[in-house]
Amino acid sequence: MAETHSYKMFGLFTRKFEVKEAHPSLDVVEAFAECTNRQSHMNVAQLRRFLVEYQAEEGCSDSDAALILNEIRRRRNLEDDQDLCFEDFFYFLLFADDLNGPIKKEVVHHDMTAPLQHYFIYTGHNSYLTGNQLSSDCSDEPIIKALQRGVKVIELDLWPNSDGDDIDVLHGRTLTTPVPFIKCLKSINEHAFAKSPYAVIITLEDHLTPDLQTKVAKMVIEVFGEKLYQPDNEHIDEFPSPEALKGKIILSTKPPKEYLKAKQSKDNKGKASKSGKDSSDDEMPEDSDGDQDDEDSDNDVSSAQPTQAGVPEYKRLIAIRAGKPKNGLSAALKGGLEKIRRLSLSETALEKAAEDHGADLVRKEFSAFYRTRITSSNYKPLVGWMHGAQMVAFNMQGYGKSLWIMHGMFRANGGCGYLKKPNFLMRRGPNDEVFDPSASSEVKKNLKVRVYMGDGWRMDFSKTHFDSYSPPDFYVKLSVMGGPADYAKKKTKIIDDDWVPHWDEEFTFPLTVPELALLRILVKEYNRSEKDDFAGQTCLPVSEIRPGFRSVPLYDEKGEKLPSVRLLIKFQFV
Repeated sequence: MAETHSYKMFGLFTRKFEVKEAHPSLDVVEAFAECTNRQSHMNVAQLRRFLVEYQAEEGCSDSDAALILNEIRRRRNLEDDQDLCFEDFFYFLLFADDLNGPIKKEVVHHDMTAPLQHYFIYTGHNSYLTGNQLSSDCSDEPIIKALQRGVKVIELDLWPNSDGDDIDVLHGRTLTTPVPFIKCLKSINEHAFAKSPYAVIITLEDHLTPDLQTKVAKMVIEVFGEKLYQPDNEHIDEFPSPEALKGKIILSTKPPKEYLKAKQSKDNKGKASKSGKDSSDDEMPEDSDGDQDDEDSDNDVSSAQPTQAGVPEYKRLIAIRAGKPKNGLSAALKGGLEKIRRLSLSETALEKAAEDHGADLVRKEFSAFYRTRITSSNYKPLVGWMHGAQMVAFNMQGYGKSLWIMHGMFRANGGCGYLKKPNFLMRRGPNDEVFDPSASSEVKKNLKVRVYMGDGWRMDFSKTHFDSYSPPDFYVKLSVMGGPADYAKKKTKIIDDDWVPHWDEEFTFPLTVPELALLRILVKEYNRSEKDDFAGQTCLPVSEIRPGFRSVPLYDEKGEKLPSVRLLIKFQFV
């Protein structure tokens, strides 16, 4: 053992910079040979044959293949009429992920003409925080980054400033430093449609006086102008579609009431408390700030004010009303909601509601599930999506598996921030039943994943990043998440001492709910004495995966794309 260790320490030290050249698998060699009739070069017609027969791109034309071939010529410095040699073809498969990526190309392809509540929406939580929920700075920079990534729901907590004459955005009752509300509005206005033209929803957690609510209304109108969506009616029976709402800004919050009604409500609650009775519903879940207000309830500061001259204008701008049903969550889920509203449940409330009323949560009304952790970590989002929640709110400041899943989910549909819900979440059965996430179901399809090889770490990482004395020892972990029966994990063997590892292993994943399944791919470097090193990750919506040999780019822990690292993977559905 001592001699072996000595050889590892000293014998391999001299070749820690050694990099083996990438070489293709026999499957790739055979595909090239088959499509070229064993010739040395591939022309347009032969490339089209490969794309149709091996990549399942049935609608591919000669002109489509010519566009790809011309782009490869440009990148490989080939002549305008030069065909592809095998090395050029291999480059296309492994490194040209923009031409040969693992999911459908970045175009919107879902039906965008259904009512807004028929979509999953890319949702941020406490979008203004730069770090943890208790002591980090508040800024418009995280808002800008979220919008540029494609997030379409931005949450702002509104509080009076220290002088009480203006509005700050901060996480209330914490040590977070504030950012002016007007600055956040201007940044949203500038960057709202950086990723796609579809509407941005601003959810407000409002802790303001009526005078400041009036100021909010004026600011919003002045900043957004014609972009601001203002509903014709106080209560909307059916929302417009994402297509109809392109370029619009939508406000969502709890509407204020008139002072007298608020005062009466408070008096009644006070009497109930004195008599030893609690006027709140025992089943009422907390919202994201822990409030226990009922439907259309007053905000905690405004209800104490004697005048609300400007409140009607503020109320009129609220398109998606937040609030809780008058008779409690259980009654509402059983009997239906008479108005469209945003229902907010914390992580713990969601878990309890899913356990007690799982099938009843799958509804068309807006529902938003919020995380409750102070570290900016996130929970498992599939629970919310499986129960039909349009807005599963996430902290975009942190990183980890759950956030990778969120990024992966919204890579679908061209990354536009809106995903049409699967039909099974929208349809009702003959007895008015809805999809039950906990019910067992049959396997609909199998996803086969063959992991061939990877390359690019030598360009993106220093030669001693993973190991000071030898090349790295990479392996790949594959995880499928979705329906309760679809969770599975697989792992390749470890390839020792190789910057260009070749695994050539195939795994099969049975799927009962392929419409909501996600495939997470994580590469790690084996470490014998410490925790294995992170070497890249990605998450792919299974419904968007393109069959065939695909170039799979990897991302860092915060979701930023690594410049060079790619995996060559073959996907099949059987």
